[in-house]
Amino acid sequence: MSTNTSPKRFPQLTLEQLHPYQRPLGEQIMKVSSIGLAGPYNPLLRSPVMGQRMYDLLFYLRWNSSLPLRLNEFAILIIGRQWRSQVEWFAHAPLAIKAGLAPSIVADLKARPRPDGMQADEALVYDFVTELTTDHRVSDATFARARALFDDQQIVDLTTVAGTYVTVAMLLAMAQENVPQGKEPPFADGEP
Repeated sequence: MSTNTSPKRFPQLTLEQLHPYQRPLGEQIMKVSSIGLAGPYNPLLRSPVMGQRMYDLLFYLRWNSSLPLRLNEFAILIIGRQWRSQVEWFAHAPLAIKAGLAPSIVADLKARPRPDGMQADEALVYDFVTELTTDHRVSDATFARARALFDDQQIVDLTTVAGTYVTVAMLLAMAQENVPQGKEPPFADGEP
């Protein structure tokens, strides 16, 4: 079993420990989070005003995005893979499969190659997010494909979900958050 032996930089908060400025956010998180106040929420609670704004953005991107859920979750997984974000991958791989992304695509992405067998919209999401995050731009050809498949709101939402989950990956990395205790991290130590 691969484990992250680095200690968390922020002790895990409980609802009972939250001060009055943190408690409203903590209560909202507890209504929707399968991991309680862990993961990105643990560091976000340290800055409750920013945390609330980030929570609101995440709430929109997870449950109200104009993108089909399958594609939204795929974009999150692409970022999770780029960052080797144990928590993002652990949380979102099952959600992506449940939303209709083929398990073979999830497995291919985890193994690092460009996934085989993607549908046209999945290939577009892969190319769009990968170009944007690695080249820091989207080529005219890829943008034209996006324009053919998505409306303006979907293009903006795709860009925002990618950027927001880079921020989530950064928070998780900075805080040294990991998968729940006793669970296998998705990426082995030293795995590219």
